[in-house]
Amino acid sequence: MQKEQTPHINVDYFEDLTGDIAAEKSEGQEEIGLRLRSLREEKGMSLGELSRLTGFDADFLSKIETREVYPQLGTVIRLSKALDAAFGQIIAGAGDKPYAITRMRDQKTVSRSTSHKGEKHIYSYKGLAPEVRGRSMEPLIVQLQESPEKDLSSHDGEEFIYVLNGTAVLELGDERFELEPGDSVYYLSSVPHWIAAKSATATILAVIYDK
Repeated sequence: MQKEQTPHINVDYFEDLTGDIAAEKSEGQEEIGLRLRSLREEKGMSLGELSRLTGFDADFLSKIETREVYPQLGTVIRLSKALDAAFGQIIAGAGDKPYAITRMRDQKTVSRSTSHKGEKHIYSYKGLAPEVRGRSMEPLIVQLQESPEKDLSSHDGEEFIYVLNGTAVLELGDERFELEPGDSVYYLSSVPHWIAAKSATATILAVIYDK
């Protein structure tokens, strides 16, 4: 009789940990637009100037600031570089501690990202260490949605992804991968990349290193 194999991860545990991110009340998605506008105004920069620095249309940037569109993580990274600000500062605030112990019950920062027109919800995420000051890494729980629209991202830094549940589809350059629970990938963010759920939703742990 063949011995039943024990799963390498407890999938039920991770489902309890991540929950339904999209259903939670979120203030973070509002704050991102406000933080971007505040940083831009502090530097005396117009939307037109920020547009020239990033390549994003000024109207699109205005919609981010007024919370009509919620930017994807790659978009925030490019904006943070142009504004000479830390990526984590825009996502979850600057932080004021040398460490962070984040209990599941205390996970508060929840944001969602949409398509450039703001018409489609692409993924939701929450930060796991917003209290740490001067951090270079940003650990996130991300709930992916199906997304037929491929918006490839390319920017400085490095990324690590670990699939918690569901199946994630990842494109890196010209290659395509399907990642199951327990699979992981580490790549340079300068490689054009795109990730989404294969069907319904998938949840990943993503760690972004902002050089």
